[in-house]
Amino acid sequence: MLLPIFVHRNLHVQAMVSEHGDGELIAKTVERLGYSTVRGSSSRGGTKAFRQMLRAFKEHPVTTILPDGPRGPRHEFKPGAILLSQISGAYLLPMTFAAKWQISFNSWDGFTMWLPFSKVCMCYGKPFRIPRRASTEQLELYRQQMQQRMNRLVEEADGLFRA
Repeated sequence: MLLPIFVHRNLHVQAMVSEHGDGELIAKTVERLGYSTVRGSSSRGGTKAFRQMLRAFKEHPVTTILPDGPRGPRHEFKPGAILLSQISGAYLLPMTFAAKWQISFNSWDGFTMWLPFSKVCMCYGKPFRIPRRASTEQLELYRQQMQQRMNRLVEEADGLFRA
């Protein structure tokens, strides 16, 4: 997780960070690297954070959200980012990263820690915008499309290091 944080430092990025206990360490880390933070998640402080993120789009053209939320399931694209894109007009940019050598932890999100001196990559997908007049049914279809795009991107990134 530190690679994208480091690569995008000092770009005036606004990041949504969980209000849960682990979010405090993440918030302090990203703030030291030049990010602004909005605290909240789908399960705690979500409405307030959603409004703050909408305001943030006016001040910070680049914002970041981990779309599987603080409780998962892992890699399941939640509707919050879709709604933010629809209301704000902002693009969604799928992004993932992978490493050749890593340790995977037995946690809900399958957290991985890269080993020192490992080769790493960041992969970006095609920017995608949600139409402002999309219906509820269309929003679910867009969410599913983003889910598929993210899954393909993760496979592509992981495939770069398979023997």
